[in-house]
Amino acid sequence: MAESSPSQRKTSGRVMHEFKHGELKSGPGGKGGKVKSRKQAIAIAIHESGTSKYDSGATRRSSLAKSKRKEAKGETYQQEKEGKSHVGARGKRESSPAMGGKNATSTTRRSAAGRSRASTTHKRKSSTGRKRKAS
Repeated sequence: MAESSPSQRKTSGRVMHEFKHGELKSGPGGKGGKVKSRKQAIAIAIHESGTSKYDSGATRRSSLAKSKRKEAKGETYQQEKEGKSHVGARGKRESSPAMGGKNATSTTRRSAAGRSRASTTHKRKSSTGRKRKAS
């Protein structure tokens, strides 16, 4: 089997985190109940991350895209239980129910901090680029 990409590893890590914390559920909409078997959790992680050698290429791409959409919207069980929006959401809208609903208009608090930090480093780099003569 080929090496998995960083985004695939991140997705499978998130699924295993959900399993460890008792948040992973099986079936459509989680109606199958909590996953108690580690083997089943690994199977779900492989399927969601699109690394299963038993699925076709189109199925692998679609399942990874579906997982990434869930993560971007904050709809994973981990994000719902822990009250997080998209992990690393800079400038993205809050979308999990715990953080203001899916139609919330405010951006994350981290996005404002990230922008100001990025702008200061940009200013610093541009100002140090030129040397002034002492007169």
